[in-house]
Amino acid sequence: MNRTAVLNVVGLTQRHIGPNTPAIARFLSLGQAALIDPAFPAVTCTAQSNYLTGEQPGEHGIVGNGWYNHELAEVTFWKQPNQTVQAPKLWHELRLANGDFTCASMFWWFNMYADVNWSATPRPIYPADGSKHFDIYTWPYELRSALKSELGEFPFPTFWGPMAGRQTPAGKPEAISEWIAHAAKWIEQKQQPTLNLVYLPHLDYNLQRIGPTHPEIANDLRRIDRIVGGLIGFFEERGVQVVLLSEYGITAVEQPIHLNRSFRERGWLAIKEELGLERLDCGNSRAFAVADHQVAHVYINDKSIENQVRSLLDSTDGVAAVWGQAEKQANGIDHSRAGDLIAISAENTWFSYYYWLDDAVAPDFARCVDIHRKPGYDPVELFTDPSRGSKARMMFKLLKKKLGFRMLMDVVPLDASLVRGSHGCRPSDPADWPILISKSAQLAADTIKSTDVYSVLRSHIAGS
Repeated sequence: MNRTAVLNVVGLTQRHIGPNTPAIARFLSLGQAALIDPAFPAVTCTAQSNYLTGEQPGEHGIVGNGWYNHELAEVTFWKQPNQTVQAPKLWHELRLANGDFTCASMFWWFNMYADVNWSATPRPIYPADGSKHFDIYTWPYELRSALKSELGEFPFPTFWGPMAGRQTPAGKPEAISEWIAHAAKWIEQKQQPTLNLVYLPHLDYNLQRIGPTHPEIANDLRRIDRIVGGLIGFFEERGVQVVLLSEYGITAVEQPIHLNRSFRERGWLAIKEELGLERLDCGNSRAFAVADHQVAHVYINDKSIENQVRSLLDSTDGVAAVWGQAEKQANGIDHSRAGDLIAISAENTWFSYYYWLDDAVAPDFARCVDIHRKPGYDPVELFTDPSRGSKARMMFKLLKKKLGFRMLMDVVPLDASLVRGSHGCRPSDPADWPILISKSAQLAADTIKSTDVYSVLRSHIAGS
């Protein structure tokens, strides 16, 4: 088998490769590239699952980064157990073919309990007192202490939130991708895995925060290019072939779509008052939307209003398409986790999860970085509210935390119009599609399906 490192450069597209990415451009000039017709939805969890199973969501079940759990009557986002993916993975086939095959998964998603040899994933510790401690989860367990001893603490605040992709006391803009790159080198030096899956998220942050056309993106491209170039050189010197790929492209957006607010105005949402604030009660709602970037899964508990819901979606400004059962089946996302209807936004819009009509009664988690509690994806977590996120206020809150007091880091604004980039739909311009680059294999076509990435990676490693 041929030892292979897969560098997942999140958000990279053909449009980005040029003067600001000399290392990636050189790698491309020495090999071949194929555009990847994006997964649907074009989001992290679905794209990675398509790549590693060769199946669509209708088979593997990952219909987005989150969905409504009918059994628990709650929305679950960013769950981490690998068993959530309901199809065999690439490493299963390769291990059957050769018992010496080994795999390291460095911060790809669904890493917990994955039956790979070595894995690491972000995972805070939640003690019984309600506090939260940044950390990582690894397998084997001792990998956690070994990595932190060698590389220092995982810079968790730079993985997601207002400090991600920015120069802050928590680290450089590229701190998280740099740490993961060092971890990938460390596992290669110590274990020499046959397959090393490496996640590099740096471009994801500012492409969403300030948009793909902002001049600052050039600096982000240079930062990730330096990291990628270092990894390419490192692996190739050790006889490891490199595959460079991305999950999706990010397009500029101009406005959010608040489906749940529209549903509420028609009396379809159930809202529960808790301590003076409002919580969405999915189980008692007649219909509600789970927003995930440019895709929204719409769940309808009262089937008598399905036609009304579809009519509203069809007439909503910024909604480009609405899929029912037939369309879901035709597009490979006919799974019990998917919404009864799926709304897809135009490229220049995206869906918020917001359901309150008055910011004064928004739930407490709305102003926090809280990816698991929110009933939808929230890119506004990349921003800081100027009135709440002053340096003095944040330092005071951190001091309270250090002294053992309970505190709420409520610094996220409630202005969805701040977001300037999104993904999830299929961009009309292929220059905004994800890309795969390799020097080690003849790619069969200039464009491949997202599920074809599986066979491309398999052929790199198995040599057939």
